[in-house]
Amino acid sequence: MIYFCHMELRGKFELVSSLRHFPLAVCFLTTIAIFLVFTAHPTRAQEKILPTPTPTPTPSIFVDPNDDGPLKIQTDLVTLSVTVHDKWNRFVTNLSKKHFSVFEDNVEQEIVFFSDIDSPASVGIVYDVSGSMGSGQMQMSWRALQRFMATSHPSDDYSVIAFNDKVRLLADRTRDPQVVLNSLSMAKAGGNTALYDGVYLGIDRVMRGAHKKKALLIMSDGMDNSSRYNFNEMKRLLKESDVIIYGVGIYANEFEGHPTLKQLAEATGGKAYLAKDGHLDEIFERIALELRHQYSIGYVPQNFQPDGKWRRLKVKVAPPRGMPRLSVRSREGYYATPNLPDK
Repeated sequence: MIYFCHMELRGKFELVSSLRHFPLAVCFLTTIAIFLVFTAHPTRAQEKILPTPTPTPTPSIFVDPNDDGPLKIQTDLVTLSVTVHDKWNRFVTNLSKKHFSVFEDNVEQEIVFFSDIDSPASVGIVYDVSGSMGSGQMQMSWRALQRFMATSHPSDDYSVIAFNDKVRLLADRTRDPQVVLNSLSMAKAGGNTALYDGVYLGIDRVMRGAHKKKALLIMSDGMDNSSRYNFNEMKRLLKESDVIIYGVGIYANEFEGHPTLKQLAEATGGKAYLAKDGHLDEIFERIALELRHQYSIGYVPQNFQPDGKWRRLKVKVAPPRGMPRLSVRSREGYYATPNLPDK
C-alpha cells in the first residue's frame, strides 16, 4: 500500500522519495487531497468554451410552395426554336448567326443569343384512347413511340396524358422511356374524345419540365367531342407557353381532325402529319430528329412594352453561297406579358 502511494505520486507529481518515510495516514490523506484538486478544477483547455458555429445565411428567394414548376425569371429576352430544311426536306445544320434574321412586327431585331447544340427537351405525349382507337392502332402507335424515344435525346423528360371523355396523367416528367411505355401498355380504348382537355393538361405539364426546349406530341384519330375547354382557350394557352406542337393523325383516310392539328402545329413552329400506309414509325423518328436539329435564337425586343398584346414574329434564313433556297419554321409570335411583380 505504501509502495502504491509512492509510485503514483512519483509518476504524476514528481515527489521526492523521502515521502515513503511519512506516516501511512499522511500519505493516504495527501493522495485524496491531490485527487480532489485535479477533479474539481479542470484544465485550461477544458475551461475554454468554443464559440457556437454560425452558418452562412442563405440568400432569400421567394418560392411558392404550391408551384412545383420551373423557376420563373423576369426577363425581356425572347427565345425561338427554329427548324431549317432544304427543298428535299432534309435538316440543314452548321449555319451560324449571320445567316438568320428575326423580325418583330416587321422590325428587324438584333440577335443576342444563338446556339445549335443538341439540347434535351421536355416532351408531352398526348395519347388518344377513345373508342375509335382500336387495338391495332394503339399497338402501332406504341411501337412508334418506342422508336421515338430511342431516337430522342437521352436526357429528355416525358409526361404522358391519355384522353377519351376523361383526361388522365399516366406519367409525370420521367426520364425513363420504359415508364412511358409501361404506362401506355395498360391503356384501353373506349369513350369519346376530349382532345382539347388533353392538350391543355399536356401544355401545363410540359411547362413544368426541366428543359428550356418544350414540345407536345399529339396522337389522335378524330375530332374533339367531349372537352370542357374550347379550341380558342386551348390555342391562347398554347401561344402563351412557347411549346412546339407535333400532331399525328392516325388512319388519315377517316381522320377529320387534321386541320385542327395542322393549325396548332404551324402556329408553334411544329408540324402535323398524316399517318398514311402505316408509316408511323418513320414519322415519329423524324419528329425526334427534328427536335435534336433545331437552332435556338434569342433577342431583346426594341422598345419593349409589356402591354400583353400579340407580337408577330418572322424568321428568315439566307443560305450560304452555293446552297439552294432553304425553308424555316418557328412560332408565329408571342404575347408581351407584363413583367413579374416584385415579391
